[in-house]
Amino acid sequence: MNFKLTKVEQLLCLCIRHCDFLEKEQIRKLYFELGDCTVYGSAKLNRVESIVAHALSICLDKDKLLAHWDKEYKTIENKLIFYMGELNKAADLLAEHDISLLALKNSGITMGMYPYYGACPMGDVDVLVRKSQFRKAHQVLVDNGYKLKFRCEFEEDNIEAAEHGGGAEYSVRLDNGEHLWFELQWRPIAGRWIQPKQEPKADELVDRSIPIKGSNVRLLSPEDNLLQVALHTAKHTFVRAPGFRLHTDVDRIISTQNIDWKVFEKMVLELKTKTAVYISLSMAHDLLGTNVPVDVLKSIRPNALKIKIMQAWLMRVGIFEPDAHKWTKIGYIIFVSLLYDTWRDFFSGIFPSSVDMKSQYGYSSGLLTPYYYGKRLSNMVFKRAKV
Repeated sequence: MNFKLTKVEQLLCLCIRHCDFLEKEQIRKLYFELGDCTVYGSAKLNRVESIVAHALSICLDKDKLLAHWDKEYKTIENKLIFYMGELNKAADLLAEHDISLLALKNSGITMGMYPYYGACPMGDVDVLVRKSQFRKAHQVLVDNGYKLKFRCEFEEDNIEAAEHGGGAEYSVRLDNGEHLWFELQWRPIAGRWIQPKQEPKADELVDRSIPIKGSNVRLLSPEDNLLQVALHTAKHTFVRAPGFRLHTDVDRIISTQNIDWKVFEKMVLELKTKTAVYISLSMAHDLLGTNVPVDVLKSIRPNALKIKIMQAWLMRVGIFEPDAHKWTKIGYIIFVSLLYDTWRDFFSGIFPSSVDMKSQYGYSSGLLTPYYYGKRLSNMVFKRAKV
C-alpha cells in the first residue's frame, strides 16, 4: 500500500515510530524545514503531540526543544502514572480471587513493553479476563468502588447486557482526583462487525499469556497481542479516532517482541481475518517503517483489486486528522463489508448462527431469533459514534 504524504505527515510518521528506530537526521531536517508552529499544530490535530515530543527530545539538542513539547509529554506521563497504578491495583484485587487479568492494547504495551509513559497517550484502560470469571471480576471491582457505567447512551448499564455484549465499562475516580474509564472484557475485540468465531477465545488467550515482572498484570503472547491490536485497528477502520496513532500499537509490538510469524499466519488464516490484518500490518510497514516481513504480507494478502479499492478509499477519507468526519453511514457499512475475506463471511457477520445469537443476546427460545436479528441490524446501523 502506497500513501502520498505531505512533508509534515512524513515527519509525524517518522516521530511516532518506536524510539529505538528513529531516523534522527531526517527528523531534524524536516522539523527545521517545516518550523515548530507547523509541526506542533499538526501533532495536536492528530493527537500525537506527546509522542512527537518524545521523539524530538531524542533527536534535537536540549536548547532547541521548545517548552511546550516538554509540557505535552509530562502531562501524559503524569496521567499514565495513575492509569498504570490503577491497572496494578485492579490486577492485585483480582489476583486475591485467583482471577488473571490481561492488559490489552496500549495498556499492555505501556505496562509491559514501552515504558515511556508520556509517549503512550490513551483514553481508557482495557483488560481481559476469562468468560467464566467475568461476573466474579465485576463483583470484585464494584465492591472496591468501580461504578458500572457505559459511555454510549444506547448501552444498558447492567451486568447482564454487559456480559452478553462481551464486556463492561466502569467509571473510576483515581487517587489524583481525575477520572478513568476502565473496560473489563471477556471478548478481546467485541466489535459489532466482528464475529465471536473470528476472535481468539479469552480462555486460550489467558492460557498463553505471559507475566510482567513485578506485577500481577499479564500480557497476551506476542502473536496474540499482534493479532489483537491489528483487529482493533481494523475495528476503527484504520482512521477513526484515535486514528493515526493506533498504528503505533502494531509497530511497538513488532519492534519489541519476538513474533513467531508461522504461528501468527496460521491464526490469521484460521480466523479468516486476512483483509483486516493485512491492511493493519501494511499501514504500519508503509507509514512507520515497521519491520513486517514481506513474505508474511504476501502470504496473507487478499485480492489485489480489493486492496486497491480500500487504499484509495482510505486516502479519500483521510488517514490523518482522526476527529474529522470520515464516513457516511452507508459508506462505512460498505467499507466494513470489504474487511471480510469473503462475502460469505460478511453475511455470517450480519446474520450469525442462532447458537451465536442466543449466546450473545441471552435468550433461549428460537422464536425470538428474528427479533434479535432486527435488533442487531439496528445496532449496527444506528448505535455508532461519529464516523
